[in-house]
Amino acid sequence: MRLNQYIAHHSKYSRREADKLIQEGKVSINKRIIQDFSYQVKNQKVYVNDRLLKEKEEYTVIVYNKPKGELVSKKDDRGRKTIFDSLPKRFMHFTTIGRLDFSSEGLLLLSDNISVATKLMESRLERVYLLKFSGFIKERVFDAMESGLSLEDATKGGHLKSSIQSMEFSPFLGYEVIKNTKNFSKLKVIINEGKNRELRRFFSHFGLEILDLKRLAYGFVSLNNLPSGKVRFLTRGEYNKLHQFLQEGLEAKY
Repeated sequence: MRLNQYIAHHSKYSRREADKLIQEGKVSINKRIIQDFSYQVKNQKVYVNDRLLKEKEEYTVIVYNKPKGELVSKKDDRGRKTIFDSLPKRFMHFTTIGRLDFSSEGLLLLSDNISVATKLMESRLERVYLLKFSGFIKERVFDAMESGLSLEDATKGGHLKSSIQSMEFSPFLGYEVIKNTKNFSKLKVIINEGKNRELRRFFSHFGLEILDLKRLAYGFVSLNNLPSGKVRFLTRGEYNKLHQFLQEGLEAKY
């Protein structure tokens, strides 16, 4: 593989950035600076700024715009439709990154690498949601969104078979009031947790029923104009940010 291509493939640098690094004498192999873009790398250790480029673990992450009326599950004992009934068969072995309940829609990430999926699921990356409610949102709800909330009884809004009784809600990272009337209201909210039916439990405590819940973004990945029921791969830019996120998590351990 050509040296500039190798750097782009095994790091966050683009091909153009790799060319610049090579030109500036910041790339070495076997302690020898290489300034030939077309140098063929054959089972050699490549250093950029004196740091070894390690083989990146191969993984794939996809974005699915989940419609309402699908379970985030492999199968359902009640015969309800699952996301894997809609996804192409080649993604059957993928792991979902978090969940959206049966009545929710929007961005759902999946990966063929369990480690990557777990790190994303357990991360504090921002999750952005668009919510529609029946009724007017009172000031005390906004106060709780800003200061956080602790509920001994958080069963309202949860699944009937859920064993979760109490729940702690951290302050929302942000919110935007799109509409707030006595008939219905709309909010865009940002949180960085992925607890079980967290938003439904939070707002149910104040007597607010969520009519529509749509996830618009998960960290550095946005839904944008992906049609409902369709799937796409991460873009090159999104993969670069994912690689950086995973690398920062690894470095934080040492």
